[in-house]
Amino acid sequence: MRPSFLVTAGPTREHLDPVRFLSNPSTGRMGFALARAARDAGARVTLVAGPVSLRPPAGVGLVRVRSAEEMRREVMRRYRDADVVIMAAAVSDYRPRRRLGRKMKKGAPSLAVPMVRTADILAGLGRRKGGRILVGFAAETGDPAAGARRKLREKNLDLVVGNDVSRGDAGFGSDRNRAVLVSRDGPVGRLPLMRKERLAAIIVRRCLAMVRRPQPRTFRQPRRYPDKPSTSSFKL
Repeated sequence: MRPSFLVTAGPTREHLDPVRFLSNPSTGRMGFALARAARDAGARVTLVAGPVSLRPPAGVGLVRVRSAEEMRREVMRRYRDADVVIMAAAVSDYRPRRRLGRKMKKGAPSLAVPMVRTADILAGLGRRKGGRILVGFAAETGDPAAGARRKLREKNLDLVVGNDVSRGDAGFGSDRNRAVLVSRDGPVGRLPLMRKERLAAIIVRRCLAMVRRPQPRTFRQPRRYPDKPSTSSFKL
């Protein structure tokens, strides 16, 4: 039976008003490369993508979203049918508490915008993991291995792909990436700079190998990622 992959890609946008939003430089290239690699490996693939300008991969089911909440809804609607879930999207951690209906006019020299946490999609999937293979990405500034290890354990993942987004030759906006792979059952694997298509093929092969063998007992579920968002403030 063909395995089923659910992949997310691209950024999300959290609007302050109809023309302004919080986002990040993700282009979706890594997630789209993962979807194509899984398709080429014979899997059934659904791709949930934020606002990107990439051409949809042929033979892949595509669902377009804009905000973190839209991505959460679409992922939770589909994850039960997936053998492998790869969360490659760069989902916004915060959103404005209130979205204005009209464009905000220029006024005071500074502005404080109340923010609230968006739902942690990956942590929510970890709590509902079951027998699925769950893969996350850790975008770090500096050595990504420590952050990848922490995310692996705290969110009950099988594999984390860590990369240093502060480097200009890899990561956001580039067609190449340099990554570390952290899994439950092996040492940290450090991969050299390579095209994202090649990295995607490596990740998909690792996922398929895990699908075909029994999985170890899950980590104890953490309590530090409640679904209820917290509040903060962001100054522009």
